Amino acid sequence: MSIYTVTGYKPHEIGIFNDIRHPGVEYIKKALKKNIIQLIENEALEWVLVSGQLGVELWAAEVTIELQEDFPDLKLAIITPFLEQEANWKEEKQEYYQFILAQADFVDSLTKRPYENPSQFRMKNQFFINKSNGLLILYDEDTPGSPKYILEIARKKQEKDETFHIKSITPYDIQVLAEEEQMEDGEYW
Repeated sequence: MSIYTVTGYKPHEIGIFNDIRHPGVEYIKKALKKNIIQLIENEALEWVLVSGQLGVELWAAEVTIELQEDFPDLKLAIITPFLEQEANWKEEKQEYYQFILAQADFVDSLTKRPYENPSQFRMKNQFFINKSNGLLILYDEDTPGSPKYILEIARKKQEKDETFHIKSITPYDIQVLAEEEQMEDGEYW
C-alpha cells in the first residue's frame, strides 16, 4: 500500500487571504493534481494523508476527492492533530472544512482532546511521516514556514530509509505551470 502525506503552506504564509478570489490557488491545485496523478501512475498511490489544515492540505484533499472520479481506488484520510481544530476559524472556513471532511474516506484525531500545546503538532508530524511512504510538499527553502518542521522529520527518515520519497512542489514549479497555461491560452506575451 502506498501512502503519501501531502502538506505545505497555510494560506497566510504565502500571502493568500481570500482562497476564493486568489488566482494562485487554482495553480496550486493544478500542481497538486499533476503530482498526485504522477504518484498514482508511478508509485501506485492508494492513500493521501492530510491533517486538514487550511491551505495546501485542504486544497490537496479537494483535489483528491475530484480525482476519485477517475481513480476510484484513491482514498483520502484526514487525521487532525487534535479535536476541533477548526473551532477558531471563520464560519465560511469551517463550512468548507466540514464539506471536505464529509467526503473523506477516513477521519480521526490523533489526540482525542482539543488543542493543549505545540507538542500535538510535533506528534502529528512524526505520526504522518511514520505512516507514509513519502511526502509531497509545497515548500520553498527561501520562504520558511510551518511545513519546515515536517520536512525536517521526513529528511531524517529518508536518511535511514531510502524507500521513503520526498517530492517537492516549489513556487517556481507553480509559476512555470501558470506560464505554460497562459501560453496555451494565448494570454502570454
